[in-house]
Amino acid sequence: MTNDSTMKQDDLEVTAQQEVEEYQSMEELLRDDTRLNNFKNGAIVTGVVENISDTGVLVNIGAKSEGIIPQDEIDKHEKLAIGETIYVYVTDNGSRSGNIMLSKKKADYEKAWRDIMDAYENNKTLTVMVSERVNGGLVVNLGIRGFLPASHVATRNINALSRFVGQAIPIKIVEIDRHKKRVVVSHKQAIDEEKKVRRDATVATLEEGQIRRGIVRRVTEYGAFIDLGGIDGLLHVTEMSWGRINHPSDVVKAGQKIDIVVLKYDPETDKISLGLKQILPDPWQHIDELFSVNEEVEGVITRLVPFGAFVAFDNGIEGIIPTAELSDEKIGKPADVVSVKQRVHVKIINIRAQERRMTLSLRQVVRNEEDSDVSTYMNQTVEAEGMATIGSLLSDVFANNDDDQEVAEEVTEAAEEIVEEPVAEEVAEVEAVVEETTEEVTEETEA
Repeated sequence: MTNDSTMKQDDLEVTAQQEVEEYQSMEELLRDDTRLNNFKNGAIVTGVVENISDTGVLVNIGAKSEGIIPQDEIDKHEKLAIGETIYVYVTDNGSRSGNIMLSKKKADYEKAWRDIMDAYENNKTLTVMVSERVNGGLVVNLGIRGFLPASHVATRNINALSRFVGQAIPIKIVEIDRHKKRVVVSHKQAIDEEKKVRRDATVATLEEGQIRRGIVRRVTEYGAFIDLGGIDGLLHVTEMSWGRINHPSDVVKAGQKIDIVVLKYDPETDKISLGLKQILPDPWQHIDELFSVNEEVEGVITRLVPFGAFVAFDNGIEGIIPTAELSDEKIGKPADVVSVKQRVHVKIINIRAQERRMTLSLRQVVRNEEDSDVSTYMNQTVEAEGMATIGSLLSDVFANNDDDQEVAEEVTEAAEEIVEEPVAEEVAEVEAVVEETTEEVTEETEA
């Protein structure tokens, strides 16, 4: 009995073990069968390139299975490498030929359509390459041909679309027709959305008084528009420099990156006022170190007005020459004397730093130059003709008489007052005065 019981127990254990093994084998079979179901015709699976030959490419697609990609099912411009993971399309799972046949072209095509549908349904932005220029727009490569109408290109010059060829650009899918293999895209929508994202981020941190970095987008007669990041601000010409400038392009250029100050932001109108001069040194704060009253300086005429002419200096300071200070003669208008861009020497006659005003004179400089020219000419004439000056004549008369030196000095002073503006034609008259005065002094001395 005991032996029979023991044998029955052993048999039961063996049977149980066999059932466990059979169960595990069945589970593996089911698992493999599940994987094999992925290889049904029309499925897209991943595989690893194992071998490349003239006839095709051998790909390991898992489940201890290998498939073959014929050469004509690979794009002729595509280069595959051993060990590379790729998507493949199952054209024959082996039920017909016994071999699993694959296609790289069809896998890429189907995957492209899936990505396009996903981008369209979820409003995604795709980055694509522009392949060519055609009538009405551009062709882009989405894995399939996509059409970008000229009206959907984010450019001001639609006549220069060829410059986009060969560039990678962001796009949105705006129309799909799988049956007609038609895909229409928009570059403008992608750019606008990107700009809105950047704009929202900029506005969220925008504060008056901030110094921000921007890019000059457009220069006009009255200023420049600066891109702060999805939103533009206006840098007015009056806020570009402490001095007057002829044109905004003298200060900034399109495409230039500059630091500017946010002067004002109106959220309701989205208008932003910017300043450049506010981060530059204000020369009027140190005017005393730069200029002084009665100093003669050189500047450039920047503009003419009915009441005078404005003069700009290199350090950004600007002053005005009133009409009365342009000439000693009566004039009708400033243009009768000076012109814009003319360099002039002027005299500073008044500085009012708090009012940022400086008054200049041109006529006083001209008068001083004329007096200097006459004096120089007189001295040169006297030296050339060997004439003696009044002082030298009188000094000769009283050279030996120390007691009368004081009289001589008085006579010299009186004689020089007589000749206020000596000229060449009046030399003889001056000599006569000297002789007459000398005789009178001699007579008084002898008496």
